[in-house]
Amino acid sequence: MSAKWERDGDTNKGTLTFDIDVDTIKKGIDQAFDKAKKTLTVPGFRKGHIPRQIFNRMYGEEALYQDALNIVLPEAYEAAIKEAGIEPVDQPQLDVDSMEKEQPWVLKAVVTVKPDVKLGEYRGLTVPKQSTRVLVKDIDAELENKRQQQAELVLKEDKAAENGDTVVIDYVGTVDGEKFDGGSADNHSLELGSNSFIPGFEEQLVGHKAGEDVDVKVTFPEDYQAKELAGKEAVFAVKLHEVKAKELPALDDEFAKDVDEDVDSLEELKAKTKEQLKERKEHDAKEAIEEAAISEAVDNAEIKEIPQAMLDDDTNRQMQQYLANMQQQGISPEMYFQITGTKQEDLQKQFAADAENRVKTNLVLEAIVEAEDIKPAKEDIDAEIKDLASQYSMKEEEVSKALSPDMLSHDIAIRKAVDLVRDSAKQEKTAKKSKAKDDAE
Repeated sequence: MSAKWERDGDTNKGTLTFDIDVDTIKKGIDQAFDKAKKTLTVPGFRKGHIPRQIFNRMYGEEALYQDALNIVLPEAYEAAIKEAGIEPVDQPQLDVDSMEKEQPWVLKAVVTVKPDVKLGEYRGLTVPKQSTRVLVKDIDAELENKRQQQAELVLKEDKAAENGDTVVIDYVGTVDGEKFDGGSADNHSLELGSNSFIPGFEEQLVGHKAGEDVDVKVTFPEDYQAKELAGKEAVFAVKLHEVKAKELPALDDEFAKDVDEDVDSLEELKAKTKEQLKERKEHDAKEAIEEAAISEAVDNAEIKEIPQAMLDDDTNRQMQQYLANMQQQGISPEMYFQITGTKQEDLQKQFAADAENRVKTNLVLEAIVEAEDIKPAKEDIDAEIKDLASQYSMKEEEVSKALSPDMLSHDIAIRKAVDLVRDSAKQEKTAKKSKAKDDAE
């Protein structure tokens, strides 16, 4: 086996010339003959038992060459790209240069390879300062959210609905006097101000009391998912049955014990809430620093034009992963497209929009792995297998069979590269603090 790679100028394409040795060809021809003879019926011989010499005399050994090439080519091509030290990112365009009898076969493949990456600065990058301070107003807001979650709905007797109230309604919608699918419901609970209905609908119920009938006039948005209704005016005949207001619990020790059985007082709840917010802010800050540092490292690198095949592959992979996640939640692709009023092409365009950035980022991280000579140890791979087995409720042996050591090693190395860039990043100096009381820890 010999292989020669010649790049086409300054592009990501080139020609790989390689040969297949005589012994490999012979084995391929033998396998091709064993396959062919099973289908041949020759007078004087039982089906599938024609001797090789008779076959060659009748059809010529050359009749087996194409099948033999198909048999030996995949392994020969893999060996050739390994010897040439290239990384193809698309299917090659193959041409036979020569297939002489008793001579090595010579082939040429036009190959698109992964673009070269010239790294810029990626260590010690300066990123925006991320605050992890927990402010009094943060704790107050979190406690208020908990109060809202514990709120009870109380009937408002002979009082008009206000923003934030919940109304129980019947409604029938019409467009040009005709009812439409999905435009009617009975005893529907709607929180006014939640913006869960068509723009303008909820606002027109404010100020009305239980027992009243209201004609709500709205216009469907131009980008409404039901295309037949988009941009059209509609009238909803609404009957208000009930108006309910939120009744919030008092912010006291009893409230604290109701929302968290592990605390005995409001002060304990505040302290625990502060710890939880601190952990959340530290996590968010770490992610923000990582995102900013990786983005700067990518901007600092020089990458030639990315092959379309890499962009298409990334887009399809992202889309399939997204639909697989939907499937795990019980939503089939057909159901997803029906619910969202979209098509597969729409989802493909959505992921294609950011494909270039994702591919560039991965290329830069792979270049950092190579530059830093990051090689995960066996213990790292074993720990990864154990973690994945626990995450997906699988046996470790099953994970090992499904994912090759090379795949696992690649993913671990990429994460180590991310850690290196993030942990070496420096945050900008903190801006001067205000003395506001709300900002106290």
